Amino acid sequence: MTNEKELRQRLQRLSGLVRELEEVADPKVRSATKELVQLLMDLHGAAIERMMEKVFEGGETGRQVIDEFGADPLISSLLVLYGLHPDDLETRVARALRRLTPVLQSHGVACEVVSILGGEVRIHASVDAHACGSMAKTARALIEDAIYEVVPDVTALRIEGLDSKPASGFVPLERLLANGGSPHEKASALTEHAAGD
Repeated sequence: MTNEKELRQRLQRLSGLVRELEEVADPKVRSATKELVQLLMDLHGAAIERMMEKVFEGGETGRQVIDEFGADPLISSLLVLYGLHPDDLETRVARALRRLTPVLQSHGVACEVVSILGGEVRIHASVDAHACGSMAKTARALIEDAIYEVVPDVTALRIEGLDSKPASGFVPLERLLANGGSPHEKASALTEHAAGD
């Protein structure tokens, strides 16, 4: 059985070979190679579709197996590739965010789907004002990873709300002292700073 590391290596190798084929100087060879790949894809797609139909004919048990196929990362990516995934894009996005929500909430992050149109997914996320300063960057990476793992066919992913810094009453002491002004003004600024904490 292929593990995830082996799968990633094979996908990287496949990607490299496709790039090499695109660079073949002879247009006839390039065209024949593309046709060969397309014919293999068509054959595999038809066979996988037939397998899905046969499983579906198994009634409730068959439908449960198809659901399990859709939830398995490797099988799911293959079903997406051939347009045979049992769940639509919206359902898969919702599933990815449901799985991620407990982790995000534990770090003071909330997110929700704003819209899904034509394969473009817009998500709004917000970080609690008391969360660590680097949490916005971490949250963005977590959301992107979760979506791309379950929904590799997304055409664009927009995550809004993580670019702006959360409001904070903290003003670095160096900035207060660096600004000009009389000692009285600096003392007043320090008092305001302390009151803001």
